[in-house]
Amino acid sequence: MSSPGKRESPSSSLQLCRVMLPDDANIMGNVHGGIILKMIEEAGSIVGTRHCNTQNGDRCLAALVRVEKTEFLSPVFIGEVVHVSAVITYTSQHSLEVQVKVIAENILTGEKKLANKAALWYVPCSLQNVDKITEVPPIKYASPEQEEEGRKRYESQKIERLETKARLEEAMPPPPNPERYTVGFSQSSLIHLVGPSDCTLDDFVYGGVTMKLMDEVAGIVAARHCNTNIVTASVDAINFHRKIKKGCVVTVTGRLTFVSNRSMEIEVLVDADPLVEKEKGKYRAVSAFFTFISLDKENKPLNVPPLKIEGEEEQKRFEEGKARYLQNKAKRLAEKERQQ
Repeated sequence: MSSPGKRESPSSSLQLCRVMLPDDANIMGNVHGGIILKMIEEAGSIVGTRHCNTQNGDRCLAALVRVEKTEFLSPVFIGEVVHVSAVITYTSQHSLEVQVKVIAENILTGEKKLANKAALWYVPCSLQNVDKITEVPPIKYASPEQEEEGRKRYESQKIERLETKARLEEAMPPPPNPERYTVGFSQSSLIHLVGPSDCTLDDFVYGGVTMKLMDEVAGIVAARHCNTNIVTASVDAINFHRKIKKGCVVTVTGRLTFVSNRSMEIEVLVDADPLVEKEKGKYRAVSAFFTFISLDKENKPLNVPPLKIEGEEEQKRFEEGKARYLQNKAKRLAEKERQQ
């Protein structure tokens, strides 16, 4: 894939593709958002790692630290071929931005549609010492303006990551016998033991594996609330606070924070608990907000049941979610106006 006016070396771009199978989809034939997120991260990890090893020095792997807000623009179905294109669009001394596009192709009709766009941030970790962040080879920009735009994105995500770290909180267990349409009724958790197949060469979990688990839990929460077919509409920034090592027990918890007429915001928290090195204790590894919508049998949007709020904390999270919803809505309207 090539960006307009951008000069790319072979190491700074990549394209992956594969056909979507029944195992990738829900019972209605919609491919899980987590499958798409996993493919996006695989492409980003490959192009990032390849680029960072084009210079002399320590061999390294690109570790995912943040995924910017990701929109699911069109549903993907069983039998379609998904093309994932990744290109490095900005590099700082110790990090790089990879922008990814997902195109879904109906191989029977030849029709293609833009299914997804995402921006991911990576840091290169030395294989000799995983705590050492190596330097990133610079890329060439088509213009000073393009480099400046990338620098602004870099500074913005850096600030937001620091703000997110300050907002960490415990995921509380739901109350016994919760009432339907409350937060506690749909809150769900998934427990996963991290094995070798989940990990990179340095025995840390692939970001895409974690994102897939997060999407699965968020989907369960949405389905329990609506009792209908549900799909991922978007994901707010996913922040990877700490690495997850092989042998950890991962607890992924999802809970509703806000509901509009047609969408649900679900906070997903990932906590890791080392089985062997128990002295390190349980820690928050990843956090994000997923947005789901409810669909009928023809894949048309349905209204979402209102959320019953219980207590001050739930009311606070609801108001914060509403603010994010209105902010994202305003951004979408502004984007549509620019395109007209």
